[in-house]
Amino acid sequence: MKRINILLPIVLLGFPLLAQDANSQKINASHLNRHHALLAEYVQFCSIPNTWNDAEQLRQNASFIIEMMKKRGITNARTMEADVPGAIPAVYGEILTPGATQTLIFYAHYDGQPVNPAKWAEGLSPFKPQLLTTSLDKGGQFIDFPNANTPINNDWRLYGRATADDKAGVFTILNAYDAIRQSGLAPKLNLKFFFEGEEEKGSTNLEAILAQHKDLLKADAWIIVDGPMHASGRKQITFGVRGDVNMNLTVLGAKRPLHSGNYGNWAPNPALKLVHLLASMKNNRGKVLIDGFYDDVVPLSKTERKALAAIPDPATIMQKELAFAAAENPKRSFLESITTIPTLNINGIESANVGRLASNIIPTMATVTLDLRLVKGNDVQRQIQKVVDHVKKQGYYVLDHEPTDEERMQYPNIAIIRNGVGYNAQRTSMDVPISQAVIKAVRSTSKEEIILMPSTGGSLPLFLFEKVLNTPPITIPVVNYDNNQHGENENLRVGCLWDGIETIAAVMLMVGF
Repeated sequence: MKRINILLPIVLLGFPLLAQDANSQKINASHLNRHHALLAEYVQFCSIPNTWNDAEQLRQNASFIIEMMKKRGITNARTMEADVPGAIPAVYGEILTPGATQTLIFYAHYDGQPVNPAKWAEGLSPFKPQLLTTSLDKGGQFIDFPNANTPINNDWRLYGRATADDKAGVFTILNAYDAIRQSGLAPKLNLKFFFEGEEEKGSTNLEAILAQHKDLLKADAWIIVDGPMHASGRKQITFGVRGDVNMNLTVLGAKRPLHSGNYGNWAPNPALKLVHLLASMKNNRGKVLIDGFYDDVVPLSKTERKALAAIPDPATIMQKELAFAAAENPKRSFLESITTIPTLNINGIESANVGRLASNIIPTMATVTLDLRLVKGNDVQRQIQKVVDHVKKQGYYVLDHEPTDEERMQYPNIAIIRNGVGYNAQRTSMDVPISQAVIKAVRSTSKEEIILMPSTGGSLPLFLFEKVLNTPPITIPVVNYDNNQHGENENLRVGCLWDGIETIAAVMLMVGF
């Protein structure tokens, strides 16, 4: 892609002062003249590879975070290790305020999804962050990183893996505290910091870490900084997340691939059997047909329903951007679909080859990965069992391992089901004092009404904070909604860093809840 000169005319320069109170104005002023240094440090942070399956990469990231914490005067900065071989550490630090009786813990994760560099746009590399004038789909062009005399445009995009998910969370948390310190303000609360290194692989050891450090991690609430903001760009607070679990289901045919001419119409075709099985699970209007799939859902409260109704529905804007004509169920709103209803989604199907590599064969097996998103009231194991029971009702003999030849001969329909690590949904009441205090703090930083989301469509293991620590979590997303998280060309609108610092600092400065 063509690189252009950074000295072209620029609009929306600097940091927009959205603040409505004196504290936020001081916070904004404290870091306005440090944006170049902060952006340079963030680029350095995002240049460290952080794929969830590379322990050495992740430990390098943990060390970098500890150094950032120490530079900002955060004490007791160290790793928290689970007593499990191969576990990736969390990073912890704290600011203890003399006389404080209340504590907030701020959470983000520093691990990221695997990458396929070949799928990224020309000129982009996942761990060599690049600056563009705007997003690629809006014609963004490459630009050099600015020198100290060139104003930073908030609408520039920083492209690279984890620029949005979720190193932005780590960075805004640390610099929110630093902005408080630089501005001469002081928190009235104890502030603790917890950065996880295993979120992208299902937070495998989070429960163990929380249990081992239960006393140190006592708090009045966890503030989770992760996920995208509303499509309107308005500031947002989210009070819950859906749970998640994957199921890998394999249907078997003959032991070896067979010539489709010599054996077609005689040998069973596992690909065809699998698509029939999947079609029995969900109709073409988006309704899951598995018995009891929706039975244990806890409905939204009156306050939550009112908040949901007040949120602008982004469906029309998003459908145009994504170029599809109709939703899975056009009678159901986008927000209702992602907050109140469990899902059964096909992540991918595999069986033999297609296109130029296709052969005239009957495949030996067909495999699907199912993604089950859970809402409050669902339980991971119950939801999995509903799917397993449905497969059995369709006439399948279900195993969790490869069958013997004797089993193959005995059962005409065999399905191998292996389950991933999953977790339940979580939802914090909007009506409790800590929720009301966070709402007030975030509102103080915005001229527009903020978005109050009862739950988000994405998943985090937030139920563990309630289960292990009996502490409610509240999520404050700070990145642009079109950030391409988990996919190629992940990016961050640069102004989200500055807005995020302002928002999180306001929460750190809360008093009495």
